Amino acid sequence: MDGIDIALLDTDGVGKIAFGPIDFEPYEGPDRALLRSAVAEAVSLEDRTARPGILAAAEDLVTTLHARAVERFISNHGVRRDRIDVVGFHGQTVLHRPERGLTVQIGDGADLARRCGLDVVADFRAADVAAGGQGAPLVPAFHRALANAAELTFPALLLNIGGVANITFLSAEGADPIACDTGPGNALIDDLMLERTGRAIDPGGATAASGSIDETILRQMLSHPFFERPPPKSLDRNAWSRAPVDKLSTADAAATLTAFTAASIAAAVARLPSRPSAAIVCGGGARNSTLMRELGARLPCSVRDAADLGWSGEAIEAQAFAYLAVRSRLGLPITFPTTTGVPAPIAGGVFHSAIR
Repeated sequence: MDGIDIALLDTDGVGKIAFGPIDFEPYEGPDRALLRSAVAEAVSLEDRTARPGILAAAEDLVTTLHARAVERFISNHGVRRDRIDVVGFHGQTVLHRPERGLTVQIGDGADLARRCGLDVVADFRAADVAAGGQGAPLVPAFHRALANAAELTFPALLLNIGGVANITFLSAEGADPIACDTGPGNALIDDLMLERTGRAIDPGGATAASGSIDETILRQMLSHPFFERPPPKSLDRNAWSRAPVDKLSTADAAATLTAFTAASIAAAVARLPSRPSAAIVCGGGARNSTLMRELGARLPCSVRDAADLGWSGEAIEAQAFAYLAVRSRLGLPITFPTTTGVPAPIAGGVFHSAIR
């Protein structure tokens, strides 16, 4: 809920990947507040198409801000509109309950296509969940293409730490990835910092670095049955409570939650079929040096920042949805039995055409 990542990618949806410019449009305080209210209201949803109460306003906000972001991106970077084949639009997840066959992302793909005058692929998760999959993670298909293009040493592990953390394990070039959500990424840390300091981030992990891990609480949090389930598996951003650390100081609470993120990732890595040669960390979590140190201490392999490979770690998800939009248009699978548990590889996404 920090804002909108935008990235331009030249790709054939298979092996060709050429990076274009990237950008970030931060949400203003009232925007974030509205989105948080929408997440709270979505808990009671039973119909993924329903937009009761504040959800309708939040969906319009998400669509409006994405349309504005696309237009600013085109203008700021001198992008030729006629060179843009498709926009991959993920929207904002407000509810993810795959065990109930329910995943909800707000953001109107048809309206975005109309506003921007560009073809749009949206609603990437629904087909997978409808077919019995977890609907997440979706990035592994792009992770595989990145790893192949970078000629990584296999087996390799790509670790994305956003609000939720997820891993992609690649045993060999061309092999279907093994993937799963591992548990909370930055979500619990960000929520703690917002509540205690008014700013939804622990910059560089400095607050956590000044505190001490409460090992008893950490063990308690790691006893959740989710960690005993083998991949593939996924979960909602708000599936975890930070209540166990409520009585700790801010520093100790941040240290314990940071350790929880790292330890839950390590628990998932321990269930992989073999030890990876290295873990490449993408997403905002790579900027948290305390979290990176915790990962280095807990994982059975070296830990590298995606920037070391020339990748923009924070833009990878935006690039991924551009890549997945192309695959969707070509009818190529974006999820696999080994990434979401879907019975067979499936091409997801809903296409919305725009008259240019």
